[in-house]
Amino acid sequence: MPRSRGRPLLACLLALVTALAAAGCGARTGDPRPGGAAQVDVSAGTVKVGLLNSLSGTMAISEVTVRDALMLAIEEINAAGGVLGRQIEPISEDGASDWATFADKAGKLIQEDHVAAVFGCWTSASRKAVQPVFEQNRSLLFYPVQYEGMEQSPYIFYTGATTNQQIVPALDYLRGQGVESLYLVGSDYVFPRVANRVIRAYAEAHGMDIAGEDYVPLGSTEFATIANKIESSGADAVFNTLNGDSNVSFFKEYTSTGLTAGTMPVMSVSIAEEEVRSIGPQYLEGQLTSWNYYQTTEGPANERFVTAYQDRYGASRPTSDPMEAAYTSVYLWKALVEAAGSFEIDDVRAAAASGTVTVEAPEGTVTVDGDTQHVHKTARIGRIGGDGAITEVWSSPEPIEPDPFLTGYDWAADLSAGARA
Repeated sequence: MPRSRGRPLLACLLALVTALAAAGCGARTGDPRPGGAAQVDVSAGTVKVGLLNSLSGTMAISEVTVRDALMLAIEEINAAGGVLGRQIEPISEDGASDWATFADKAGKLIQEDHVAAVFGCWTSASRKAVQPVFEQNRSLLFYPVQYEGMEQSPYIFYTGATTNQQIVPALDYLRGQGVESLYLVGSDYVFPRVANRVIRAYAEAHGMDIAGEDYVPLGSTEFATIANKIESSGADAVFNTLNGDSNVSFFKEYTSTGLTAGTMPVMSVSIAEEEVRSIGPQYLEGQLTSWNYYQTTEGPANERFVTAYQDRYGASRPTSDPMEAAYTSVYLWKALVEAAGSFEIDDVRAAAASGTVTVEAPEGTVTVDGDTQHVHKTARIGRIGGDGAITEVWSSPEPIEPDPFLTGYDWAADLSAGARA
């Protein structure tokens, strides 16, 4: 499969995010450290890492559990002797579901705390806000959530799925189930907008109809009109790119119109086990999700992960794909550091470029792609049960090589060309 080494322009969709990033950074984060990559502080016999997640605001419903999974991985690694003989010292910051805050806190972690890496962000808006901070300061971000693709940064490791590992398999699955028309509903920011451009290109190439497309601000709870439009559209299925607690209101309104998974199923790409618990399984039974990991994923590594997580945080706490990708990202960083024999940023990136760094994760074998700094991942479609569990109904036969610019798909040629311009 062809690889892309270019950097994208997301044009007008990202103008606001860029402005927020600049406003949030100020002099502290806008200037790179003279002489090279950000300084890593190991003077105290420990190594510091940053945890940057929304612990408040509309995205806290999803991101608090990611922070918890990061802490679990750090505690496990420390108990096993640490990394290169040093204990990991986590420094946690609250992005507060605000992109300018994410940029400001990223700068603080890099310039004041001198962390070796930062683990965090959820929305693409938050990632886009911090991207220039990491690039200008030549520091590392490990980003754990599926995203819309069309991006590659030398200072970001993408441990969640890119488009060809989540959205494209979801569309292939729906088409295989006889779905010929889709209604698109999403939050109004980068990921849903770009993801739906991909979906429209796929639909056009495969003879599918887009029956409607609506966006709401993050945190919106007003879905009565959209639910009625969906019900009257006659679409075969809904493709849902809503994020955060908007999903609670959406599925309640969807249900109140009389729609069900049997009459017009919803394929969601941001609802995992934790969100199912918050929304209520009674509103989601039979609905579909596309991820790379479920709590029910089989294998001894996942059994150990689920047991350890529930022992640490409570038997009622489910695991989920973003949590697992975050947990795995800490182990990937550890493996990269040990392959490099160094905590220094340039040394870690050089180790990644080999394309040979692999960990056995709860989701299965995960390998860092040396060209794109994304990872090879197995795609999985799941169905939500009445008990809140998500059961796998389809999976790719092997981990899928990341293709963030969709260069391996003829129907996406215009998308990838524009992104790499």
